[in-house]
Amino acid sequence: MKYFILCVIALASCTGNTNRNSEESKRIHQDTIEATVNNKPEQKSHCFIRTEGADQQDTTTVRLTVNTNKVEGEMNWIPKEKDSRKGTLVGIISGDEINAVWHYMQEGMKDSMEVAFKFTSDQLAQKPLKVNTSTGVQETDKAADYTLLYTPIGCDN
Repeated sequence: MKYFILCVIALASCTGNTNRNSEESKRIHQDTIEATVNNKPEQKSHCFIRTEGADQQDTTTVRLTVNTNKVEGEMNWIPKEKDSRKGTLVGIISGDEINAVWHYMQEGMKDSMEVAFKFTSDQLAQKPLKVNTSTGVQETDKAADYTLLYTPIGCDN
């Protein structure tokens, strides 16, 4: 226990005062320490589905596991008769907003993009994607609202 506390103090002293969100960083850091010291990770999985297309044939599933302020999971976009994107999500949750990176495979190639969600235990909403005209790459439309709605489904644990 003494070693853990010394490590935490050493890490805290290395961070300096250059952090723009120092109060938020301190709170997140303290929450992580408390969860570790108390040995009570609050981990829960939530699963969601979204269908779209002419006959609701295009499917996106999201599985989120929330542990304190960290979020991990899977996101699979499976359109009918097109190449799917399947991969993992890693991010943080602050309040009801999740900012994550989706690492996925598509057409045998690895890629990633930032995704943004608004999360409650009974609903998930995502900011839509758009194509960046200068790069031709799809990305999250950060200026948009959370308009892509998902329905909760049971998780197979």
